[in-house]
Amino acid sequence: MKWQGNRESDNVEDARAGGGGGFSFGGGRGIGLGSVAIALVAGWIFGINPLTILGLMSGGGSAPQVQQAPAGKPPADDPMARFVSVVLADTEDVWREQFQQMGATYRDPKLRLFRGSEPTACGMGQSAMGPFYCPGDQKVYIDLSFYETMRTRLGAPGDFAQAYVIAHEVGHHVQNLLGISGKVDSMRGRVSEAQQNALSVRLELQADCFAGVWAHHANNARQILEQGDVEEALNAASQIGDDALQRKSRGTVQPETFTHGTSAQRVTWFKKGLQTGSVSQCNTFEARQI
Repeated sequence: MKWQGNRESDNVEDARAGGGGGFSFGGGRGIGLGSVAIALVAGWIFGINPLTILGLMSGGGSAPQVQQAPAGKPPADDPMARFVSVVLADTEDVWREQFQQMGATYRDPKLRLFRGSEPTACGMGQSAMGPFYCPGDQKVYIDLSFYETMRTRLGAPGDFAQAYVIAHEVGHHVQNLLGISGKVDSMRGRVSEAQQNALSVRLELQADCFAGVWAHHANNARQILEQGDVEEALNAASQIGDDALQRKSRGTVQPETFTHGTSAQRVTWFKKGLQTGSVSQCNTFEARQI
């Protein structure tokens, strides 16, 4: 992936030296360490974002009041942090233009680098969760050690695979701004667990498609793709499908517990966004078959 020398985002917060911070809940039921442990275990076994589980366990309510440690800008001599800053900047350029074409204004998300654990408006983030987006504070969170996990444990190496991960989380931010994730969240408690899982799958697949939309327009504008890059992203999408993760973790697959989509589905929707570059082609919620 060609990224060196491109613009870096001003929206990256480096909290890696802060050691986390304190946080308290302003609404809903409190979440103790036991609940966090349950969420982490369930996340690894079932491929579910642990923050989603924590949200369900907290019973909703108003957003928690969060006190985060002070954060600075990433050091200039940190190549991985610079890479993340460049990718985030590229998503900003693409989505600003896409929203302008829709007659709307794009609000840039923040991307917060952390180590170990980090308080968020969605609960206490943990490195074991992998990268995630919190709609409560409109931030993407990532512990950069996840990229080593991608390479060594998930079999998904490559810089464009790493960029795909960020673009997917930014895709959730786009959903938040468009009101899509809010509509899905409002269905909680009104549908069965199986129906809720199915909605979650469509939400995640749409974020994959939005990641493809970013790649399409970024490459058209800045020619960022090199030989093998698309294959890296498709491999990453395949390796983190619900069926692949469940098969790796316990040797069996339970489709009724899927929350992110199968490997084939994730590849299909990323490719659709990449090939068309069209936000309207990413409407997973009206697709008869995903």
